[in-house]
Amino acid sequence: MSDLLHIATFNIHKGFSRFNRRMTVHDLRDKLGSLGAHVVFLQEVQGSHDRRAARHHNWPREPQHEFLASDLWTDFAYGKNAVYDEGHHGNAILSQYPITKWENEDVSTHRFESRGLLHCELAVPGWSEPLHCVCVHLGLGARGRREQLELLCERIDRLVPHSAPLVIAGDFNDWRLKASQILKNTLDVREAFETANGHPALSYPAGLPIFSLDRIYVRGKDVKTAHSLKGRNWSRLSDHVALATTLVRK
Repeated sequence: MSDLLHIATFNIHKGFSRFNRRMTVHDLRDKLGSLGAHVVFLQEVQGSHDRRAARHHNWPREPQHEFLASDLWTDFAYGKNAVYDEGHHGNAILSQYPITKWENEDVSTHRFESRGLLHCELAVPGWSEPLHCVCVHLGLGARGRREQLELLCERIDRLVPHSAPLVIAGDFNDWRLKASQILKNTLDVREAFETANGHPALSYPAGLPIFSLDRIYVRGKDVKTAHSLKGRNWSRLSDHVALATTLVRK
């Protein structure tokens, strides 16, 4: 077992480019496959959408998380959050390691925004404890986000031993940069980009990112590198920037 663990997170905008101008899910699969990530955290994953499936002749037959996993990630979990007449979407985790347990916790704070925490336990060969991965997509309102962060912290305190490795990643919609201090003080986690580069990554909007909405928080492993996936080929895939980090055994 290598001492290195490669992690990526990406809000894929339901497989469409910014403003829904172009379906990108096939390009997404190719680009994600080029990362060499052991675990991928995805937000805004389209589980199904009847109208889009009828409109696009090359719409994947399977849910997006299964299509994106392809043959590279043998295990995956999908947390259905938003359900509507045409279909549903939510968060997903793709893993090269067995997912031994998973749960999607509803943390919606009002009926107009459906949000969830997708929590998976991964059996990484050679590790004495499971790797806990939590994929998040928090709400747009500051009050709701604060409540969701409290629910996240309560879940981690209740279910994740402090000795177990932990990665929390996703779209935090944290315009005011409040989440890092809350999570650091409560859970003793570190943000990968702040640790490696001194500041969180600019991740929104993809073409010219000016906001740090997407994060990767880590506990129990050291951060070796952290980088944003930039360039035209990446920025055309979604309205967010994909982030990647390499963790190393302490």
